[in-house]
Amino acid sequence: MKLDEQLQARSGATCELCKAAPPLKMYEVPPATGSSPDNTILICNKCLAQIEKKEELDSNHWKCLTESMWSEVPGVQVVAWRMLNRLRQESWAQDSLDMLYFDEATLAWAKATGDHENDASVELHKDCNGNVLQAGDTVVLIKSLDVKGSTLNAKMGTVVKNIRLVEDNTEQIEGRIEGQVIVILTKYVRKQHD
Repeated sequence: MKLDEQLQARSGATCELCKAAPPLKMYEVPPATGSSPDNTILICNKCLAQIEKKEELDSNHWKCLTESMWSEVPGVQVVAWRMLNRLRQESWAQDSLDMLYFDEATLAWAKATGDHENDASVELHKDCNGNVLQAGDTVVLIKSLDVKGSTLNAKMGTVVKNIRLVEDNTEQIEGRIEGQVIVILTKYVRKQHD
């Protein structure tokens, strides 16, 4: 039986964290060394986006952890522990953490990424008005910009389509202007809504 079939059967074709219906994705709980039923779980898009900090943490959504933390699947236990730690300022999350017990190996795995030390804040790419930017969005420059190392001047009002997010800097995006890919500060763009 293939891994995805095993996970579907184990989860009853629902998210192993919040019990949401499909679509579901296989998620290898880091730091994973090869996919196995113990370190791979089936989760919904909302859980995945919040685990990977691509969406604001919704504490009401994560109240599901009060049930899923009791799963017999080590990967589910580890993700539940990490997310409860991110939400530890909520009394229900702290209460759940106080009840949770891991053997040494599982606790070491849960702590391995350091994710449990983070708080609920999520660093997202946002435009000048605070709108969340996604890869592929279209933005408009709110200021004329001189491009360093180039004679190019990007005029205010220039539309930049299909932007890319700079992975390790939430204040920067990449976009193509006059055939050149340039880095643009998010504070100088406004998301264009369809």
